[in-house]
Amino acid sequence: MSPESILAILLPIFAFGIGAAIGSFLNVVIYRVPNGLSVNRPKRSFCPNCQKQIPIALNIPLLSWLMLRGKCKWCDVAISPRYFVVELLTGVVFLAIWMLKVPEADALRDYGILGEVFALWLLSSLLISATFIDFDHFIIPDSITIGGSIVGLVLSFTIPSLHNEVVWWKSGLQGALGIVVGFTVLWLVVLLGKVAFGKIRHAFDEPTEFSISQPGGDETPIMIKLGDREYEWGDVFFRKWDRLEMETQELFFNDEPIEFSESFRVFGDRFEVDGKRVEVEEVKRVSGKITSAVVPREAMGYGDVKFVAMIGAFQGWQCAVYVLFAASVIGAIVGLIQKFVVKEEWSRPLPFGPYLALAAFLWIFTGPAIWIWYLSVLRVRAGLL
Repeated sequence: MSPESILAILLPIFAFGIGAAIGSFLNVVIYRVPNGLSVNRPKRSFCPNCQKQIPIALNIPLLSWLMLRGKCKWCDVAISPRYFVVELLTGVVFLAIWMLKVPEADALRDYGILGEVFALWLLSSLLISATFIDFDHFIIPDSITIGGSIVGLVLSFTIPSLHNEVVWWKSGLQGALGIVVGFTVLWLVVLLGKVAFGKIRHAFDEPTEFSISQPGGDETPIMIKLGDREYEWGDVFFRKWDRLEMETQELFFNDEPIEFSESFRVFGDRFEVDGKRVEVEEVKRVSGKITSAVVPREAMGYGDVKFVAMIGAFQGWQCAVYVLFAASVIGAIVGLIQKFVVKEEWSRPLPFGPYLALAAFLWIFTGPAIWIWYLSVLRVRAGLL
């Protein structure tokens, strides 16, 4: 066999292996980041149940989960199949990107192509991490969206072929436009969604406990709990004039009782007790009992806005627009299936991040062709009118 033939066989296997290994790290990110844990300490993975650190010999991507039959060696508690799925999915995606961009060994001489492969591998890792975090927690961390946007913009300037450009500054401009368009378009959608969908109203048969606190320290989001419902502060107070209104029976600031006669309202930057302003920074925890609440309602989370901006940083403004459109179609289809096949309620919350990630993958592999076809159809129809 010629060296080219050997490379044609070994390099795709190598790409899959790298993807599976990265998938193992992504499992660490998916578990630790939303729980406020460091991805570096402890350095080795550990069992979430018994906290036993996993030695290297039992931390082989894909194979370890199969050999252990999906159970911890020490406590025998089941390990979620998601760990295997993430490793397999990442490996398959890395392989698919390699085959898409490096169909022949001659392409290895083109450093631009290799740089593009690296950038797409990184973007894929961010998409997969965000997808599974959003599934579990209905959030997409800033470390993924904002951090990814910065990295994507830097790569846009250093790898012109990422945007089918030759000049570095033109490619960087495409990345910057991707951030601006992705953020602005979806931000407008969220803003209009608030107007269209109004508010969420909760009524309780008897006084129910509520709390507003920052349970994990200053770096974690402020959480609002109304009975068994939970909201993140940034999702409730998206606009300056948003407010949370509650029929309050008992009220405590930092576990100290507060006397009031008329009303208690919550804004994005303050609390109001009988019209008297109290700054948010002055109170670490608010609690009490309520009989009803009216919550400003989001069309989707603010993290989704930053997520589309991140995708645009890597793939440009056309991708950002395409992703929003395709994700909306995918979400509508899935929603209809849930309603009429699975018989779930319309009001059941659904994370939008996975749809955005799937749409981004569609763009990576087929999106530009679909985009060009869609624009040509619009031109033809416009000519017929």
